Amino acid sequence: MVVMKLINRISILSLFGGAVALMSYLTDFNAKTQSPAQKPDILATKLSNHHNPKGGFINTADDFNDNAAILPLLIRYATEKKVDAIPQHAIPVQPVTKAQLNDLKSDTIIRLGHSSLFMLLNGKKWLIDPVFSERASPFSFIGPKRFHQPPIALKDLPNIDGVLISHDHYDHLDEASIKHLAQTVKHFVVPLGVDKHLKKWQVPAANIHALDWWQSITIDNITLTATPTQHFSGRGLFDKNETLWASYAIKTPQSTLFFSGDSGYFDGFKTIGERFGPFDITMVETGAYDKDWANIHMTPEQSLQAHIDLKGRHMLPIHNGTFDLAFHAWYEPFNRITQLAHQANVPILTPVMGQAVTINKLPQTRDWWNPYMAGKAIK
Repeated sequence: MVVMKLINRISILSLFGGAVALMSYLTDFNAKTQSPAQKPDILATKLSNHHNPKGGFINTADDFNDNAAILPLLIRYATEKKVDAIPQHAIPVQPVTKAQLNDLKSDTIIRLGHSSLFMLLNGKKWLIDPVFSERASPFSFIGPKRFHQPPIALKDLPNIDGVLISHDHYDHLDEASIKHLAQTVKHFVVPLGVDKHLKKWQVPAANIHALDWWQSITIDNITLTATPTQHFSGRGLFDKNETLWASYAIKTPQSTLFFSGDSGYFDGFKTIGERFGPFDITMVETGAYDKDWANIHMTPEQSLQAHIDLKGRHMLPIHNGTFDLAFHAWYEPFNRITQLAHQANVPILTPVMGQAVTINKLPQTRDWWNPYMAGKAIK
């Protein structure tokens, strides 16, 4: 039991966090895969300094450091006791049906778990970072396991028009989910290099749009722009940073949205806000942070500052509530970000998984996790 727990914890390192150093020891990418129907609009790419002259990609902040010491981190995973890392009781999920998703009329966001989202954009159905598998892991028997099932099963989804991927880590790019969607989805928008995974999984090349930072593509009157983040990539032993990582500015005739993907805090958020803001809603990662991987995931304080830098109106915290990926309590990100947002007078959205957030008529959300925290009775 102890051995399996240690293996499970170490498997988290292959996902992100302090794993930067591990990935250095521990997946041929096409730099410009484009749909024949429409080529991305290049803002600035060829001389971008996030392209590593030796191949692959790098982070650009002057103070970025990916030389984390792996041994102390392994010792932490082996010895440090986690407190409330997973819920003691089943957390609430609002089931949704195919018919309900088909009946949506206005631009809408629905959290499916972690950073996975269903979105109705200009009448078209999109998924962002869809992970429907039981574990965010390269293995079916170990690795971070879901706290809850998705509000709708993968097989029950309506016809999906597009899929947006932020990077290739297992908690954002799920092979089983992509294989299921491969032959029916018309558009897959991914960062440079991630297209190699999709092609391997039988997604038709003509349906893949691989973007560099600051490249845009317009599909069905929805403009998607890949924007910078401070993170890293890799799915195996020898492919660290071969593929790009990205956030997205999303513009429809009805709304302007931002999806952060994964990122440490950096000045790129201000640049994105200046170019594409203000945003009606920012979906910003708020979870799986730790002092040992502070460069590549934000604390709640930094997530709030990123929202402000982006010129966001309403903030919807993501990257939480589904997987045990760090040392903090599962509910800590929710508590900290809501308290910080209230103090800063920032409107915050914390929908239950499956709850529809209609952008032109935002719903009231609540601190749904509160009764499920340790030591509290379930109401």
